[in-house]
Amino acid sequence: MLPHASIAENKASLKRTHTEVWSDSPNPHDRKRQDNCPVGLKNVGNTCWFSAVIQSLFNLLEFQRLVLHYSPPARMQDLPRNQKEHRNLPFMQELRCLFSLLVGSKRKYVDPSRAVEILKDAFKSSESQQQDVSEFTHKLLDWLEDAFQIKPKNPMVDLFYGRFLAVGVLEGKKFENTEMFGQYPLQVNGFKDLHECLEAAMIEGEIESLHSAENSAKSGQEHWFTELPPVLTFELSRFEFNQTLGRPEKIHNKLEFPSMLYMDRYMDRNRDITRIKREEIRRLKEHLTVLQQRLERYLSYGSGPKRFPLADVLQYAMEFASSKPVCTSTGEQPDASVPPECSGSGPQAQQQQQQQQQQRVSIHKPFTQSRVPPDLPMHPAPRHITEEELRVLEGCLHRWRSEVENDTRDLQASISRIHRTIELMYSDKSMMQAPYRLHAVLVHEGQANAGHYWAYIFDPHQQRWMKYNDISVTKSSWEELVRDSFGGYRNASAYCLMYIDDKKPFLIEGNLIWQMLSGLDKLPPDLKEYVGADNKLFEREMEEWDALQARKLQQEKLALATASVARQPMSTEPCPPDNTGEPFTCLNLWPYHLKQLFAQEDTPPERDYRLLHIIVYFIHNQAPKKIVERTLLMQFADRNLGFDERCKSIMKVARAKLELIKPDEVNMEEYEVSESLMYLIYAYQYNKELLAKGPYRGHDEELIAHYRRECLLKVNEHAAALFETGEESKVNAGLSIMNELVVACIPLLLVDEMEEKDMVAVEDMRNRWCSYLGQEMEPNLQEKLTDFLPKLLDCSTEIKSFHDPPKLPSYSTLELCERYGRVMTSLTLSRTPADGR
Repeated sequence: MLPHASIAENKASLKRTHTEVWSDSPNPHDRKRQDNCPVGLKNVGNTCWFSAVIQSLFNLLEFQRLVLHYSPPARMQDLPRNQKEHRNLPFMQELRCLFSLLVGSKRKYVDPSRAVEILKDAFKSSESQQQDVSEFTHKLLDWLEDAFQIKPKNPMVDLFYGRFLAVGVLEGKKFENTEMFGQYPLQVNGFKDLHECLEAAMIEGEIESLHSAENSAKSGQEHWFTELPPVLTFELSRFEFNQTLGRPEKIHNKLEFPSMLYMDRYMDRNRDITRIKREEIRRLKEHLTVLQQRLERYLSYGSGPKRFPLADVLQYAMEFASSKPVCTSTGEQPDASVPPECSGSGPQAQQQQQQQQQQRVSIHKPFTQSRVPPDLPMHPAPRHITEEELRVLEGCLHRWRSEVENDTRDLQASISRIHRTIELMYSDKSMMQAPYRLHAVLVHEGQANAGHYWAYIFDPHQQRWMKYNDISVTKSSWEELVRDSFGGYRNASAYCLMYIDDKKPFLIEGNLIWQMLSGLDKLPPDLKEYVGADNKLFEREMEEWDALQARKLQQEKLALATASVARQPMSTEPCPPDNTGEPFTCLNLWPYHLKQLFAQEDTPPERDYRLLHIIVYFIHNQAPKKIVERTLLMQFADRNLGFDERCKSIMKVARAKLELIKPDEVNMEEYEVSESLMYLIYAYQYNKELLAKGPYRGHDEELIAHYRRECLLKVNEHAAALFETGEESKVNAGLSIMNELVVACIPLLLVDEMEEKDMVAVEDMRNRWCSYLGQEMEPNLQEKLTDFLPKLLDCSTEIKSFHDPPKLPSYSTLELCERYGRVMTSLTLSRTPADGR
């Protein structure tokens, strides 16, 4: 087994606090499994790593079969003696139940709480309360191995464990040791791809003495795999402990890995061939270094700090030599005896110019003293050059430039050939007999002390990649996997790679009998009964929900009918919406009332809730008087109302009154941004439902999405500014805004991952808060930030419930609305808004 991290490092590494538990949607239909889509796993608090690991293992059908058909020992004394505790037996029971739900549940996602708590409980007695995710993974494999030790041949060992031979020299003495390995650790820092990591891991220290007959005092060793497991797992060490800072840091370097990996070069049976090829590669790389140095002299020519390509330098020299000077204009009338051209280079022209300069009288002109002398050219050019000199110089420069370009091309071609030779060094068939196909990539996003995990898993039947992100299971692609897994330009990167032997298809397809079974038929009788009971419970939950909604609908219809009778008659003139163009006036069309519109779609205009005004919004939210006054004045101060003298006079009075209101008396930001966010969220959802009934039932979806996104970015910026103050009250206020609004809204923007602008906005918000990790701050602020970041980085698409926006009465007591509606109708009867904003 691989050694765990030291206790000292564990105390300071990856101190992740529990993230907020996302609440289930109250509507069970939102939690219903669609067709045969894979089942997700709910994040029950800092357990996204568990979901990624378990889903990767579950999709190994051979592993799935072993777990589902696991038979516990009849007697406890039959358990292996090396088991100090008996936690792994109840864990295996819970894992069987969890796997059975992943096979046959009708739910979109299931709850793994029981299995997680048993696994996490194993660390409660440890000195480090928050453990590295790799330790949990090791513990998981340890328990699985122990659970199957009752069999003569442990299938878990056969599936996940291999062997390698360590050949080396220690203080001049040669040795050979055979060791078993499970997850093979690889260093990331300093390497560009997986093969470079493996090459470095297989050779440690000085090994020249291994290949010589003379003993040496040097020490080193080589690793050669003697037996590879069917499931080959690599741990990528992307977390390093910084001794200077006393904290862990994440390595964001780019590291490429292939979808098909050939392990022949690392096998003991190919030891001699590999050593020859390694020596050849070493020689080629030395030659490559020399060629690159020579090429660099051509591409960065010069002795100073600024260097340029030599071909460009020669081209510039050629352009200089062939250019002709153009004299500056002095602003004075030229002498008639002087030719108008001053670019000539003949002896007579030069003699005439010298005579003229001698005849001129020097006059002091203070305002023109700093001007360019009249005899200087406008651009650099040779002062004296004959046609013969120019012809010889141009010939030399042209020939030299061609030689430099040819040399540069030859060097680049040689470098490309060497790179290609190195790439194809192991491409012969003899070194492609151990193919391993990429099965799963486990990704971490965030920093060393906070982050989120998910997995990309290949579906062999559909021949596509799937993204398992807690409760969300979606189709993906190799391009998306590369973007999130290679690292190098964002906070996400792979920390674990799972390859499977491509010559053993039963690993992902199951044996012949297993392939013939599907769904609940795969389950043993006890698990089939367990899943059936859970499905019936879920069906009953949906039936109860439907009955409850039917009752609510009847009550709402009754309430609407009662209110309709009691409503006072309103004006029959239609009241079109306000289109003043103010940032917040777009709210008067949809934020509150789209929900009621499902019952109001055929309502006449005079009773249409969409025609209520922004003033109603402020009054029902108990806005200060100055806010209401300013908003009302802004409506009448708009230039769109200046159609006749009467309206212009109203507009002038309104503008004059607006100038009297001081900026510090009115804080519109609170009402334009913070309060608007919740309504924009509901507006988007309700508008989407309206558009589903017809393209003209609602408003432009991109328009609402734009305001929702901009509003969310402003709220995030406001909360970040509060956090940066460092004051306790403001910091708490900023984090409260983030938890209640921003964190809750991010899953809504990630539902449709094809919306690039929303994805960029989410990434910008996360980067803003992740940037604080590298800054010095008070310990209490650091603790608050560490507690908050996992919530922000958790990409779970579980939608958090919001409070319903306040409902307005079905009638309006504000006479202003009716009067304003009539005025706007008369003014805009023949006008059409330009863009609906």
